[in-house]
Amino acid sequence: MSAREPVLVGGRWQASLDTAGEFRALDPTRAVEVGAAFPISGAQDARAALASACAAAEELAACAPARIAAFLDAYAAAIEADGETLVELAHLETALPARPRLAEVELPRASGQLRQAARAARERSWTQPIIDTAAGLRSHLAPLRKPVLIFGPNNFPFAFNAVAGSDFASAIAARNPVIAKVHPSHPGTSQRLAQLAHRALLDAGLPAQSLQVLYHLDPALGLELAGDARLGALAFTGSRSAGLALKAAADAAGVPAYLELSSVNPVFLLEGALRERGEALAQEFFASCTLGVGQFCTNPGVVVVPRGEAGDAFVAAAAARFDAAPAGTMFSQGVLDHLRAGVAAWRAAGAQPLGGDVAADGEGYRVRPALLGVDAAAFVADRRLQSEAFGPASLAVRVDGIDEALQVAAALEGNLTGTIYGGDSAADDDDWRRLAGALRPRVGRLIDGRMPTGVAVSAAMNHGGPYPSTGHPGFTAVGMPSAIRRFAALHCYDHVRQDALPEELRDRNPGGLSRWIDGGWTLDDIATKTGGTTA
Repeated sequence: MSAREPVLVGGRWQASLDTAGEFRALDPTRAVEVGAAFPISGAQDARAALASACAAAEELAACAPARIAAFLDAYAAAIEADGETLVELAHLETALPARPRLAEVELPRASGQLRQAARAARERSWTQPIIDTAAGLRSHLAPLRKPVLIFGPNNFPFAFNAVAGSDFASAIAARNPVIAKVHPSHPGTSQRLAQLAHRALLDAGLPAQSLQVLYHLDPALGLELAGDARLGALAFTGSRSAGLALKAAADAAGVPAYLELSSVNPVFLLEGALRERGEALAQEFFASCTLGVGQFCTNPGVVVVPRGEAGDAFVAAAAARFDAAPAGTMFSQGVLDHLRAGVAAWRAAGAQPLGGDVAADGEGYRVRPALLGVDAAAFVADRRLQSEAFGPASLAVRVDGIDEALQVAAALEGNLTGTIYGGDSAADDDDWRRLAGALRPRVGRLIDGRMPTGVAVSAAMNHGGPYPSTGHPGFTAVGMPSAIRRFAALHCYDHVRQDALPEELRDRNPGGLSRWIDGGWTLDDIATKTGGTTA
């Protein structure tokens, strides 16, 4: 039996305590094992990781924000310095293009959001201090003082990695230990990131047990870990079925679960837009649907097209592109099987092929893009047509005018995004507003005239939405400081003396923090505002 790579448990790299087997990454282009052997952790690893993270929780919560920020900045710099090796590993394990996708897009996004988290930690903007001097009440958001368990996805080996992505950066910025259950599709990439993170933690003087890393768990053990009341929160990005199982376990233990699950991201095309630039929209839609072989949570899985000459021309142009598209490579056999099952569900509900076909010859996990079509009445009547086919497949829903388009919008489940394309003239304006009103409660991000695939790392971004796109409509997985607030507790102090208050809530403002005091935001000390004395 080959030597297995160590896990990061108890503040150090060590052999698995009770491995339940081993696995290797699979090269998706050939469907063959590559790289080192990694352990499938058993119950002792999981329980030791949780106990170790719990032991670090109070110490990490007490760390100065500047030290947290120093770690996040140093980790970002280490990722950039090691970029060539990281990109090579991720390309081997995921088949994602080394350039531009990994080296020039995703890796800078990962380091960039770590730096944004560092800034939010340093400025304490995520804490939202509120002070009512007349009532003697003061409150703010504070560390959970419990670990955060993060399950990373397969489709973003850097930007959503359980040991480097937004969930990780958010949990650490809120001064909570992390138990990272990385995705087994890219264990070598995740190990390299974890090594950089561990070194940066030690250099910053943070508790060595602030980060635990496990590569693979039996699903039953994952549910047991998710359902442990010692956790402060759980974060998950992946399939609806797996996420809801974890949520049920967490709910039973009173553990908040923040989930990104499923989204078809509908795109509505209005008549004016199609008449003005139908051919260009067909190319935009095709490019968005097939970007990254369709393996984006914001992939446009439904496009709503009016019947008539302009709509017919759009569908024909899009179908021709799907027909001519070459095969691509998906992350794994499981992802490919899920796509095939999703397309089969569409066809069982009455969808007809328009262009392309998911079947593809050759080695590895190969797939071709596919476009199917259905009328509005069938879409509204059958929920199977809203099932996510994760990959380069989309469903064209044909509508007779704005009233049917509104019926489609009203029938939609919750989604991460909803897009409306209107014409440059005012002819589409009324229809645009009516559709926007119907979509607004059903999507986290409403988009005007752009395909939904990109997710900017911005403080104003909402990468979230109503169920089943996520488990809760009030939170985002991207964008600092908002994403940090998922992993915080609201602490209130009632007539507590100055020297026992957190710095953010004392009379003297700690370094220019914006605070809500007696009905308004201010940077002032309370003494300046009220004429009293400062502590």
